[in-house]
Amino acid sequence: MTATGPAMMPEDWNRALAVVAHPDDLEYGAAGAIARWTRQGKSVVYVLASRGEAGIDSMPPEEAGPLRTKEQLAAARIVGVEEVEFLDHPDGLIENGIPLRRDIAAAVRRRRPELVVTLNHRESFPGGGFNMADHRNVGLATLDAVRDAANRWIFRDLGLEPWSGVRWVAVGGSPVQTHAVDITGTFDLAVASLREHKAYLAALGGVMSEPEPFLRQFASAAGELAGVPLACTFELFPI
Repeated sequence: MTATGPAMMPEDWNRALAVVAHPDDLEYGAAGAIARWTRQGKSVVYVLASRGEAGIDSMPPEEAGPLRTKEQLAAARIVGVEEVEFLDHPDGLIENGIPLRRDIAAAVRRRRPELVVTLNHRESFPGGGFNMADHRNVGLATLDAVRDAANRWIFRDLGLEPWSGVRWVAVGGSPVQTHAVDITGTFDLAVASLREHKAYLAALGGVMSEPEPFLRQFASAAGELAGVPLACTFELFPI
């Protein structure tokens, strides 16, 4: 954070891992930054704790999970992400505990990222609104799992070499906005990525079901803080 607003995110890295709870979590804000980074030739892999199977009230989980998985794969491809892992924790009931930390630490050791992106672990979002348990639990577990992944004496049964090369964890949607990414050139890709969640948006209704105006509102506000037309913000934790 500078005296006038958030600092610009560091971009002197090559590999990132994005860890969130559900399909659509990354598309509601961070996808524009991810599109910018993949355009720069950086590698980004998604890890989702669940398949979002409990996210559509009108559709049973047995149908919603496979459909939302398909929509997430399509959304990722729009922003240049070809690899998406699903940890298959239960949507709506994700717990911040050793099993989740173990799964995320394993992904960190396999993928060896320099940057880890996750979603807001705090109780509220910018402007208020209580944050749901899945988001909070995955965000906190990710912060802890990055340290776990670096300790060779934790989760030894994984058979994976420790990875201490994570330099930052970037938390999207945080009310503490320390850093920003200029997404002016990739905002359209962010919108297109969110639009791939067709079934979810149709069931959601309301202002959040209209990708372009919803995302533009927040990107414009973040851009004003950062001094660029459109931006997304993160709370950045140096590791």
